[in-house]
Amino acid sequence: MITLSVVVPVRDGARFIPDALASLARNTRRDFEFIVVDDGSADDTAAIVAESQVPGLSLVRNPAPVGLADARNTGLKLASGAYVTFMDGDDWLAPGYLAELVAAIDGLGCDFVRVDHVQVEGRKRVVHRAPEARRGLVLDPRDAILPEGVRTMVDYPYAWAGIYRRSLGDLLRFPGSLHTAEDRPWIWRLHRQAASFGVVSLAGLFYRRGVSGSLTQIGDERQLHFFDAFELVFEDLEAEFLPKAVRNFCALLAHHLELAGRFTPELRHRFETRGAAMARSLPPDLVAAAVPRMSVEREQTLRALLPEIPAGARVRREEP
Repeated sequence: MITLSVVVPVRDGARFIPDALASLARNTRRDFEFIVVDDGSADDTAAIVAESQVPGLSLVRNPAPVGLADARNTGLKLASGAYVTFMDGDDWLAPGYLAELVAAIDGLGCDFVRVDHVQVEGRKRVVHRAPEARRGLVLDPRDAILPEGVRTMVDYPYAWAGIYRRSLGDLLRFPGSLHTAEDRPWIWRLHRQAASFGVVSLAGLFYRRGVSGSLTQIGDERQLHFFDAFELVFEDLEAEFLPKAVRNFCALLAHHLELAGRFTPELRHRFETRGAAMARSLPPDLVAAAVPRMSVEREQTLRALLPEIPAGARVRREEP
C-alpha cells in the first residue's frame, strides 16, 4: 500500500533535476512513490531520470509539452498513494521532509496541510511562512480566505507547499487550459470547497527563485493566462469573498504591470488592454476601495491604467 505519491513535473530540467532526484533519494520509504512527468523536454532530462536509481520512482514522458498544469494532472492520474504532494523539477527537499509531511497530516487527520518553504536565490536562503498564524490545529479552509486587507492562505498558492488527501479527487486537479497562474484558481477552489485543513511549521522544500527559462522570468503570451486564471477565481464566487478576490486581482495586476518591461510592446499593449477591461468589469466600489490599500508604487500603476478610479484616503496594508 502506497502512503504518499510525489508528483514531479519537469521540462528541460537537465541542469537541476540531479539535485531534485538526489533529494528524493534521501526521502525514500517503501510506501512512497515518485512520479516524474517529463513534459516534452528537448534536453537530457528524461535520460537523467531514467538512469537514476531512486527507489519507487517512475518516469512518464509527454511527447510534446502540455504545460505545468496538465503535467501535474498526468501525475495525479497515476498516483496511488493515500496522500499526494508536489515538487517542481528545479527544487529540492530536505532529508526526511516527506516523512514529516505524512506525520503532520496523519496527526491532524484533515483534508490537507500547508507548510512553510525556503526560497533560494543563489546562495541566499529565506524561510517564507504560510500566512496562517494558527499552527497545528484543524481549521475550516473557508475561514482562512479572509480578511481582505491582509495576506491570507489564498495569497500563498504554491501547490508544493503542502500535502493533500488523494480522496479530494477533482479538487486537486489544475485547470489545464492555463500555462501560468494555474495555482490561483486551484488554491481558491481548495479553500472554498474542502472540509478541513491545517498549517504546521515545517520548511523542508527549497524553492529556486529566478531560474532562467521559468515562467516567472518569461514575458510571452502565456502571461495573458493570468486573466483567464482570475476569471476562474471569480466564477460563481460567493459575495462574501468578492472584496478579497478583487483586491487580490488588483494587487497582482499591478505587480505584473511593474514587470511589463519583459513584454514586447505589442504584448504589453494587449496585457494593459485586457487588464483595464477586466478591472472595469469588476464592481467599481470594490476596485476603488482596493487601490488605496496598495503600496504607493502599485497605486500609481493602477491609477495610470484606470484614471477613473476616484481618489480616496490611503490605507496601508500588507500586500499579497
